[in-house]
Amino acid sequence: MAEQPRILPVTNDREGSRTGRAISDVSARHRSQGGFTLIEAMVSIAITAIAGSALLMGIHTSLQATGESLGQTIAGGLAEQLMDEILGQPYDDIDDYNGLRRLPPADAWGIALGKDDGEGGLRHANFQVTNRILDNWRQEVDVYYVDESDPSTPLPAGQTSDYRMVEVRIVQVDPDRGNRQLATLRRVVAYVPPM
Repeated sequence: MAEQPRILPVTNDREGSRTGRAISDVSARHRSQGGFTLIEAMVSIAITAIAGSALLMGIHTSLQATGESLGQTIAGGLAEQLMDEILGQPYDDIDDYNGLRRLPPADAWGIALGKDDGEGGLRHANFQVTNRILDNWRQEVDVYYVDESDPSTPLPAGQTSDYRMVEVRIVQVDPDRGNRQLATLRRVVAYVPPM
């Protein structure tokens, strides 16, 4: 008798297959997700914090530079305005401005800038400047005679010439950090005799 091939019974081991497959699926998913460890997360947070602080420092510096530039622009305008006021006077009246010190800056009538109406009165309260930037600024004017051959050289006290130097300064007064000059203008004015 010839031996017949042995047929093994087919077993339906679905649970075992599922369990084996489930374990291999979990480890495959774990490998493919590639999660962060606590140390990696802390390092990435530290790098983000350093980059954020550098960005904020840059923004802060930029805002300070912008504020400084704005202040110097306003001070330059105030100096020009005061110089125009002085140079609009007759030659003999220019020396009336010598030694002028006004804190806060004021117009020709002595009314604080930003509150004046340009005609010797006050603006309506709704149109007055509320920013206190000018409150610690001072206008300074010095008028002195200069040498005719070298207008940059002031003459000693008591000597006169037909040339005067008008110097206008806008100074920020700060009792804690000291005074700081924001703008300076100098103009030489010559006396022209009437014809």
